[in-house]
Amino acid sequence: MGLEENNQSAVTTFTLLGFSEFPNLQAPLFLVFLVIYTVTLVGNLGMIVIVRINPKLHTPMYFFLSHLSFLDICNSCVSTPKLLEILVVEDRTISFTGCMLQFFFGCAFVIVEMFMLAVMAYDRFVAFCNPLLYTVAMSPKLCVLLVAGIYTWGGLGSLTLTCSLLELSYCASNIIDHFGCEFSAILSVSCSDPYFSQMACLVISTFSEACSLLIILTSYFFILVIIIKMPSTGGLRKAFSTCASHLTAVTFFHGIKLILYCVPNSESCRLLVKVAT
Repeated sequence: MGLEENNQSAVTTFTLLGFSEFPNLQAPLFLVFLVIYTVTLVGNLGMIVIVRINPKLHTPMYFFLSHLSFLDICNSCVSTPKLLEILVVEDRTISFTGCMLQFFFGCAFVIVEMFMLAVMAYDRFVAFCNPLLYTVAMSPKLCVLLVAGIYTWGGLGSLTLTCSLLELSYCASNIIDHFGCEFSAILSVSCSDPYFSQMACLVISTFSEACSLLIILTSYFFILVIIIKMPSTGGLRKAFSTCASHLTAVTFFHGIKLILYCVPNSESCRLLVKVAT
């Protein structure tokens, strides 16, 4: 019993395996992720700057778009630097505190981005249904309240899950088969009963996924009804061009999330989970 307690209390770092099972691909993967990371930062920073300096873009749609760009930057900065590091150095460790902080911010930004996409769908719905009253219906005060609300929920949801992980004990075998501190990967190195953590994750993720998808699908259902009633093809083309990029982002984001939910937590599926993440 004393040895077991020592093993559990001795964990101050975790070792991230990343893609170590493919030693010959470390350098190519580093270059690929570095390019993606750079494009993500430059593209999204450029988007934020353009929205800020151009008065014509000071509308609700571009207000939400600039926040989506900010969230993309934050999401990338949470885990990509550590991923790039473990691809080029032998020491693949991350401190216990660093791992929990990475999980907290990563989880929070994912939840917020989930609802940001839903708010953007609602914004498009209002623009299509009430184009003349759009700026009145989507007032600056309402936009700020919507953004503040989803940031608050993202922080609270992530804080709940992080606290549930902090309550667990961790074994001396502290190897995480992932490139970051992902929820199921952290649970795999725990020696405690993870029931509460798993239930908290199930409730928060199901609620967030269901609510955001419901808002998106309902908004686009009514948008589709309006588009069908349009007499001209020009209006149809304009409507499609307005919604296409958002629908693409929603499809990728929620599609991959649903894949991760459906994949069983087994060793045979670890590579798929890492690639999807």
